[in-house]
Amino acid sequence: MITFWFAVLVLAWVLYFVLEGFDFGVGILGPVLGRDEHERGAIVRTVGPFWDGNEVWLVAAIGVTFAAFPDWYAAMLSALYLPMVLILLLLAVRGVSLEFRGKHSSPSWRWRCDVLLSVSSAGIVLLWGAVLGIFVHGLALRADGEVAGTGMGRSLGPLVTPAAGLGALAGLLGAVLLGATFLALRTTGPVRKRARDLARHVSTVGAVALLILGVGTGSRVVLAAAALVFVAGLQARRGREGTAFGAVAAAVVGSVVAVFTVHGDVVLLSTLDPGWSLTRESAAAGVEALRLLTVAGVLVLPGVLVYQVWSYWVFRRRVASERVSS
Repeated sequence: MITFWFAVLVLAWVLYFVLEGFDFGVGILGPVLGRDEHERGAIVRTVGPFWDGNEVWLVAAIGVTFAAFPDWYAAMLSALYLPMVLILLLLAVRGVSLEFRGKHSSPSWRWRCDVLLSVSSAGIVLLWGAVLGIFVHGLALRADGEVAGTGMGRSLGPLVTPAAGLGALAGLLGAVLLGATFLALRTTGPVRKRARDLARHVSTVGAVALLILGVGTGSRVVLAAAALVFVAGLQARRGREGTAFGAVAAAVVGSVVAVFTVHGDVVLLSTLDPGWSLTRESAAAGVEALRLLTVAGVLVLPGVLVYQVWSYWVFRRRVASERVSS
């Protein structure tokens, strides 16, 4: 059951980073690709029916970590308390900007909401990317499972490492590409063209950067991500928006899975002593708790998946960004 719930946990994180990834990307690109309030409104409407439902997977991922792997949850959130608080605050700002954008017809009001949405989305992406980089690098876990250090340095120190910086940049690249390809797939008119062009140019730069990083580190995962990003750029150039989005999504899926499995059974590496690292077995809850959790998961998770698939099917039509003459 430990392996099963670890797979469910990774699936929840994958769904969150892919589905919310294009939400964040759309939010970041709104003021960039939208030339006026009408076009920015069209951009926001592409994620309007989905963004709050996509956040369910963050709740699921954190909830499964808490219930199935409590020691992992305790070490991770206590060590990264301040970054997690910042993410939650930025998520709140993002939600408010989305919900309140339509509460006033003033162009200046909507512009301010669009800017807040862009800034908060970028901040969230950078922080989540840094956190994933920290998962790869590890934390200063002691033999008792606690993280060394006190005060703000304990939470902010891991963010100023090369791994966190690379993770932040990779997260921003992934979100921008997901957002651009999603907008190209979901809009018509000038926004569609600009999104497709942006996806093409960013894919080229991103593929080259990932190739250099992959060759330098010898990471096959990074090299595979570089290939998928390059394919996404080619497909965007040919007007195949669905394939382009799929290639970027596959790169994100592979990267997230690699982050959680790079150390094998170790879920949180100790940078002080590898022997003090947390493994799936040592971090997992008891057998009875996992059995109870399995019953609840079987009842709840399939319903959430079916509802999300249905909602994406219902709102599958493109959003027009061009003005329609009356």
